[in-house]
Amino acid sequence: MAIILGIDPGSRFTGYGVIEQQGQKFTYLGSGCIKALSQGEDLASRLQTIFSGVSELIIQFKPDMFAVEQVFMGVNPGGALKLGQARGAAIVAATNSGLDIAEYSARQIKQAVVGTGAADKSQVQHMVKSILKLPGTPQADAADALAVALCHGHSHTSIAKLAGQASKTVRGRLR
Repeated sequence: MAIILGIDPGSRFTGYGVIEQQGQKFTYLGSGCIKALSQGEDLASRLQTIFSGVSELIIQFKPDMFAVEQVFMGVNPGGALKLGQARGAAIVAATNSGLDIAEYSARQIKQAVVGTGAADKSQVQHMVKSILKLPGTPQADAADALAVALCHGHSHTSIAKLAGQASKTVRGRLR
């Protein structure tokens, strides 16, 4: 059993999603947004809000694993820089709590959850709702964060299976 905290960073709204994984089964524990948007609030204050919010989530849910979406370098370098800073605030909160950090690209996340790296937001929301058997469609930032957590769960399970197969192979050769 493992609790995974997934983060979809943003300088105004940072999505979070928390799931529990038992083998191939995922259970929804919580999701939402850290709102780092107040009128007149400078970037440093918003980063502090993100750091504090993620720190509080770690205290509340006590995750075993932390996963975050990588920065996508789009047409707006200033936006990517702010996104990277928001991501950094979340990562520092996790690191301060002793959590290892896993990072995934948007394409990897969509591939793991929807089956195609070119999926749109509505497809991600639909699959997150379906996989976690949610009664309603989660808000976009929360759905993205849940998708990050699911991606990590799938990746972690695959790595564990490969490690198990490798150790069986090694044991078989040593006998």
